Amino acid sequence: VQLQASGGGLVQPGGSLRLSCAASGSIFSINHMGWYRQAPGKQRELVARITTAGTTNYLDFVKGRFTISRDNAKNMVYLQMNSLKPDDTALYYCNAAIRETGKNWYRDYWGQGTQVTVSS
Repeated sequence: VQLQASGGGLVQPGGSLRLSCAASGSIFSINHMGWYRQAPGKQRELVARITTAGTTNYLDFVKGRFTISRDNAKNMVYLQMNSLKPDDTALYYCNAAIRETGKNWYRDYWGQGTQVTVSS
């Protein structure tokens, strides 16, 4: 099982980016999915999370600007980021709690990280 994130890049303040993350492998089911970020010299923090049923929660700093969504049929999670600010600059990681085929527990998986840089 692996997670593959994409969609990062360089954007000016006020701009938008959309991150995507695809889960692949011997997947039986996926519980929550989410996005974390880590800026240089800072701890990794939860940006947004979405449950299987679609319940979401967000870091206060991104509320109203970021939207997390998922496609359960495709095992994908997305993060639409609008009105980006320089403080959003970080390495963004996708995360998912996945139950592999043939196993009866969930385990956290992480993507490789995609860089988001907000700068003029």
